[in-house]
Amino acid sequence: MSISAHQFRIQALPTIVMGVLVPLFLGLGIWQLERADQKRSLAASLEMRRKLPPMPLTADLPDAGELEFRKVTATGRLLGDRTVLIENRKHQGKSGFHVITPLALDDARIVLVNRGWVSGQEQASAAPDASAAGGTLVIEGEVNIPQPPALKLDLKITQAEALPQWPYLTLENYAAWSGLDILPFLILQAADDSSGFIRRWPQPRVNDAMHTGYAVQWFAFALIALLIWLRLCIHRTTGGGTER
Repeated sequence: MSISAHQFRIQALPTIVMGVLVPLFLGLGIWQLERADQKRSLAASLEMRRKLPPMPLTADLPDAGELEFRKVTATGRLLGDRTVLIENRKHQGKSGFHVITPLALDDARIVLVNRGWVSGQEQASAAPDASAAGGTLVIEGEVNIPQPPALKLDLKITQAEALPQWPYLTLENYAAWSGLDILPFLILQAADDSSGFIRRWPQPRVNDAMHTGYAVQWFAFALIALLIWLRLCIHRTTGGGTER
């Protein structure tokens, strides 16, 4: 009758694989935890910006990235002949347009204003009328830096088009089309400002839980790799020293 025993014996190939995978998985987990911490810091920073009082757009402005999500006020006149419409914007399940019109500030600088949503039937009212375009307005809103979609569609820019309709907006495309020297951001006009357009801007949310979940997964992979390595290094032997 033989007696079974277990012997721990390190094997070269599993050890090499474990030595590569476990540090890799641990490093990825730590990186995801750092990303989660960055997202929490960003969320706190954005929330602090939103609570600050509106800042006038004066000559001395910080970097556009530092202004994003900050409430600002701008005084000037709308340039209705440079209005563009951004297609396929949704409101309560209906498809319509976002109305983008430049505002010439009192100091001659120009900033784009997203004046809100209009339905397809109301797009003719998107360009400001003569009185609004010629008069001085005070617009309040939140700074936004528009980004192109992950999949860029063909954007046909036509100089002669009276009220162009684009699939998306970037500041570079707008500057090339209009010939205007614009500030490196636009203003999402506040809901309580006058103009008649619908303005219910989605509030961006910074999600750190996703990165924490990824970190847990990577740490679990590291543990699984370590357990597999231990299992491969443990061998059952009999009393006579014969390995099974």
